[in-house]
Amino acid sequence: MVYCPRCGKQNPEDSIFCNSCGASLATGQRREKECDDRCEEECSGRSRVGILFWGTIIILIGLWFIFEFGVKKISGLPDWVYSFEWGWVFAVVIGIAILAAGINIIIKGSRRQ
Repeated sequence: MVYCPRCGKQNPEDSIFCNSCGASLATGQRREKECDDRCEEECSGRSRVGILFWGTIIILIGLWFIFEFGVKKISGLPDWVYSFEWGWVFAVVIGIAILAAGINIIIKGSRRQ
C-alpha cells in the first residue's frame, strides 16, 4: 500500500494519484505543488497574470476619475496637475502587461521542453 503525502490515506500500490484527494503519488511534493498551481489556473479559468492586469487597469481608471473629477477641481495646485495627460499612462501599463505576458509564455514554454 502507498500512503498519500498530502492526506495520509492508503492507496493501492500501482496508484498514480490518491483516491481520496487526487494528489500525485508518483512524484515528490515539488511536482505536486506545480500541478496544483497549474490546475488552479487552468481549472478556474483565471490566471494570475490576467487578474493582475485587470486589477491594474481598474486601479488606473479609479485614479483617473479621482484626478480628473476631484483633484483638478481644487484651485491653487501646480500647473502640471491641470495639464496632466493620462493617455501615456494607460499605454505604458498596457505595454508592460503585454511584455510580461510574452515573457511568461516564453518561460512556461522553456520549462515544458
